[in-house]
Amino acid sequence: MKKILLTAVALFAFGFANAQDEGGFKVGLHAGIPMGDAGDFYSFNAGVDVAYMFPVADGFTAGITTGYSYFGGKEYEETFDFGFGPTTITGPKVNGAFIPVAATAQYSLSDSFFLGADLGYALYSGDGDGDGGLYYQPKVGWQSESIEVFASYKGIAVEDSSISTVGIGAAYKF
Repeated sequence: MKKILLTAVALFAFGFANAQDEGGFKVGLHAGIPMGDAGDFYSFNAGVDVAYMFPVADGFTAGITTGYSYFGGKEYEETFDFGFGPTTITGPKVNGAFIPVAATAQYSLSDSFFLGADLGYALYSGDGDGDGGLYYQPKVGWQSESIEVFASYKGIAVEDSSISTVGIGAAYKF
């Protein structure tokens, strides 16, 4: 285990040193509003993102991304009618969190605008028991030499449902 950890740290450090010349690392923040079923249980989404991009072709980069995406829980209330009058059930506030591990790609439409997408798996790391799931995030944004600002739709397909948000984000490119 120690060898694996040291190897991972060495590769990260080597990649970071090389990224300074190539500009491959991106570090950013995101915020979003949960939609659909996720909106019943979560009030907001916020987190951090880290990516390393490799040039593939003119205007096209691909790489790997990870981060931490927190979903602020809220108490929920459901009313059911079982035939003998309405019954209201109140549920506790449960915070959710995911760590995505994904491939990422970005195509520059011009010097200033881009389209991008992430695809991978999101590991559950929130309160209580939870499952990870398929992670996907299409993006559209504006970029300069060192900064990106984007709008996105984030989805995590978990068992028979999905957690989705519409959000914004910004990243600094090294």
